[in-house]
Amino acid sequence: MSFSDLKQISPLTITMVRGSELEPLFNGFIEAYHYLGYCQIVGAHLKYIAFAQERPLACLSFGSAAWKVSCRDQFIGWKPEIRAKNLHLIINNTRFLILPWVKVPYLASHLLSLLAKTIPSDWQRVYGYSPVLLETFVDKQRFLGTTSGWGKYHRYNKKNKPVKIVFLYPLNRYFREIL
Repeated sequence: MSFSDLKQISPLTITMVRGSELEPLFNGFIEAYHYLGYCQIVGAHLKYIAFAQERPLACLSFGSAAWKVSCRDQFIGWKPEIRAKNLHLIINNTRFLILPWVKVPYLASHLLSLLAKTIPSDWQRVYGYSPVLLETFVDKQRFLGTTSGWGKYHRYNKKNKPVKIVFLYPLNRYFREIL
């Protein structure tokens, strides 16, 4: 599905698929086409599929924020005890996949923009609170502040993940005061 602009595939629909009959489709697409593959997201999370005229275009999932991200924590101005108390108010874009046969300029930015408007209310409905900041990490070697390369389950005190670029998107204009 190759189009020269977003207008040709509009209107887009983004469907939350966690716990629905479409969740296996999401899981299968991620396993087959995402460079990291599929793994079950632990803890709070939501999964979405974006459609154009009932054809799947992209899969996006969001989960709990990374425990420590130095550049993020400095940007917010957090001390460790405040981070521990408020970390749940940040969500992480755990997977983002535009299906390989979909070629639409600016689709990724457009989808993130649409989800940034709807995910706080979806999260509120499912988990009882609204996140105020969205974080995502991009593998700079694969696609483009960087992370340190420490993984969640690093062993033997060695870095085990690629260094990534960190992007933050406020979901609430008062995110700093709230966090």
